[in-house]
Amino acid sequence: MSDTAAQNGQPAAWWENPWLLFAIMGGLLAFTGFVQSWLLALTIVQLCMISAIMALGVNVQWGYAGLFNAGTMGFVALGGVAAVLASAPPVAEAWSAGGGRIVLAFVFLAVVIVAVVLARQRLGSLARSLATLILIVAGFAIFTQLFEPARDAVEAVNPAQSGYLGGMGVSILFGWALGGLFAAGAAWVIGKIAIGLRSDYLAIATLGIAEIILAVIKNEDWLTRGVKNVTGLDRPVPYEVDLQTDPGFIEFAAGLGAEPNVAAGIVVKLAFIALFGIVLITMVYLAEKALHSPWGRMMRAIRDRPAAASAMGKDVKARHIQAFVIGSAICGIAGAMLVTLDGQFTPGSYQPLRFTFLVLVMVVVGGSGNNLGSVLGGFLIWFVWVQSEALGTLLADLASSTLAEQSPLRDSFRDAAPHLRPVLMGLILVLVLRFRPRGLLPER
Repeated sequence: MSDTAAQNGQPAAWWENPWLLFAIMGGLLAFTGFVQSWLLALTIVQLCMISAIMALGVNVQWGYAGLFNAGTMGFVALGGVAAVLASAPPVAEAWSAGGGRIVLAFVFLAVVIVAVVLARQRLGSLARSLATLILIVAGFAIFTQLFEPARDAVEAVNPAQSGYLGGMGVSILFGWALGGLFAAGAAWVIGKIAIGLRSDYLAIATLGIAEIILAVIKNEDWLTRGVKNVTGLDRPVPYEVDLQTDPGFIEFAAGLGAEPNVAAGIVVKLAFIALFGIVLITMVYLAEKALHSPWGRMMRAIRDRPAAASAMGKDVKARHIQAFVIGSAICGIAGAMLVTLDGQFTPGSYQPLRFTFLVLVMVVVGGSGNNLGSVLGGFLIWFVWVQSEALGTLLADLASSTLAEQSPLRDSFRDAAPHLRPVLMGLILVLVLRFRPRGLLPER
């Protein structure tokens, strides 16, 4: 059975059975647990789940609607910001120094935006242009006068420890929902501007906007501490060190015949996996319901025949914006989950290779337009990404095993080992596009 058969709606071949492929994936993870360590295997599973959720979001955009979003990194980063703003405790000194004036500045900015919109709706051509110019110039001047002194005052409050307003001090789980809202709001604004562009132009526009989002996050210290990072974020599961010193848990670990530190690590990782599993299963369920609903069928019709769908009265741009917003919201939730797992927010860690290219490879390899394929791609590609480092070292050792210890060629092999990752990802992508262009689990 081939991709052509899938396109013709024929029964899937046995090697396209999702349960078989997921069983093989489970076998690879179990092999890692037995051969390397169970802590490593569970760590990979955690990040596989988050990667699968990101892949689901990109699949809604690319697989459902054919939108090439090259700015996934920006929406993931916004999810991370939401996790910080939800869980970090508020900094009282910073709020006293200038928090109220910053809020006032943004309220003023909102009023200016509303005034510009009203002016453009209600005034004549010449008056509209003149009023818009005056409102923007005067509004920007007043906004900077309100905002900049307040920002400087906030960032001057103990910059080594805080230097920002902090967050709301609520559960970081609230930040997951907030991350989805932040990403959805940004996607709606971006979609209004960029959706409707040709596919390659949309990719360039979203890539540029993602870089702008990241530049704002890195430089607005009063909001996110910028590159100084935010550490010590709250966790929804116990800390390992607390379990290791708990007499009841020590007794529990002894009953299992395990060291308390190892047992604590496994229990905490399993708790994270349970939380992430609830989100992942919910996302897959909702994505499947959407895919097989009239809305999903309409999206695929628009993707395959946009001109025909438009001729039949479908608002193609509005539907594309819907898919763009939903997919970005899912990526935002995944970004908040990632910060929760790390316990810290580090803007410098957001790279297009990891959060855009790799997620796109997951969708293509798993099967664009197939939700289970995206999940499988998320698991498989992240597993390969992690293990390729060890594989590179192993291959370098094998290739240099017959060389002298002082041989410069031996050093070259070892230096090249870390670069195997991107080479391997590119090779997988090329092979899949050549031999399985519809992915391991094609759309049906």
